[in-house]
Amino acid sequence: GTSDGVVAAAQAARAGQKVVLTEAGNHVGGMTSGGLSQTDIGNKAAIGGMAREFYQRMGRHYGSNENWKLEPSVAESVFLDMLAEAKVPVHFHERLKSVKKKGARIIAITMEDGKVFRAKMYIDASYEGDLMALAKVSYFVGREPNSTYNETLDGIRAATPKHQFTVAVDPYMRPGDPGSGLLPLIQNQPPGTAGAGDKSVQAYNFRLCLTQNPTNKIPIDPPAHYEAAQYEMLARYLEALATAGRTPRLGQLMDIQPMPNGKTDINNNGAFSTDFIGQNYQYPEADGAERARIRQAHEDYTRGFLHFLADDSRVPAALRSEMQSWGLCKDEFKDAGGWPHQLYIREARRMVSDYVMTEKNCRYSLDVPDAIGLAAYTMDSHNCRRIARDGRVENEGDVQVGGFPPYPISYRAFTPKPGQCGNLLVPVCLSASHIAYGSIRME
Repeated sequence: GTSDGVVAAAQAARAGQKVVLTEAGNHVGGMTSGGLSQTDIGNKAAIGGMAREFYQRMGRHYGSNENWKLEPSVAESVFLDMLAEAKVPVHFHERLKSVKKKGARIIAITMEDGKVFRAKMYIDASYEGDLMALAKVSYFVGREPNSTYNETLDGIRAATPKHQFTVAVDPYMRPGDPGSGLLPLIQNQPPGTAGAGDKSVQAYNFRLCLTQNPTNKIPIDPPAHYEAAQYEMLARYLEALATAGRTPRLGQLMDIQPMPNGKTDINNNGAFSTDFIGQNYQYPEADGAERARIRQAHEDYTRGFLHFLADDSRVPAALRSEMQSWGLCKDEFKDAGGWPHQLYIREARRMVSDYVMTEKNCRYSLDVPDAIGLAAYTMDSHNCRRIARDGRVENEGDVQVGGFPPYPISYRAFTPKPGQCGNLLVPVCLSASHIAYGSIRME
């Protein structure tokens, strides 16, 4: 039921195929209707087909030719219209349990409630790649060493200035005492060697839709078990900034992008923000219960972060007042009290097929004879770890390298290796290295 799944289902139905779309939750559109309202465009000239049609439909809603800034509820209504027009049945609350194969072909999939779907062709358009994994298709989780595909931006990164602590913050429970242990939200890991591989996954977050409109604003409640001590690192950071003569505004702690009708798309920004760094490594291969726990932990972290900014006495008064002016939207995500239905799973499993998209593709130094689409965004990875190095806190893993034109994606990157599964396409968890996926993943 992601945006990719909606488009795949609607297009196949338009082409005369009989289609069923299954979704584990109760919404369609994934992140495009789940809070990622500021479209990650890269280059508009690269966006065509049904993706362009979607933005043209958004434009008709807002009275323009195209619209690239969205209200989540409007985005979902457009997706539902596309499915209804194509007469695609959508089965909500269907979680995949098992896959039955005959040789190298899937012949049936069974859901947790016992429902069975049989088809000639299957498309895994999920963020997690569960169908791909159960079909015994090769995949990878984490960051490859640079040496695997002869890259320069994969694996562990040296410290970068973007989304980094700009003043020193002591990482220890008792400042200056390594024996006292690390503060919450810091991982007890060695820095590692730049370019080496690991199992880290770039950070997830929620893309919140907030408003200052008093008639549409509802409070952002703290988590049930809120503990201000969890945000000691943030308190120290704010104090260190004040000591250096700098008082941050809210926009330096989160990216606040205006959307139609007084709403926003809130994204991570800076050293300590909405990204829950290092807390998602188990998610890609976890079962449903564990994923639900991780999702709740992300929500609790984010609610606690916002509540700390609005309430804690160690936060400068002007910053507290600014945070207090915002609330969740009464008319968005109504079935969840204004909280987004989709966790931003920036990366999970990635298929390993006969063709792996790499940094060389992004830089346009490889010819692709079987292009099936274009990517255009910066090679983008959010931070993967938060560690202690030389007596200070350091975020690790951020990459933002662009400056290249749109480039083609190989059809082979969507198809498993020959002999693994001949009737499966994987357009989301496609075959790509960590850093190439950081560009291609943009919705």
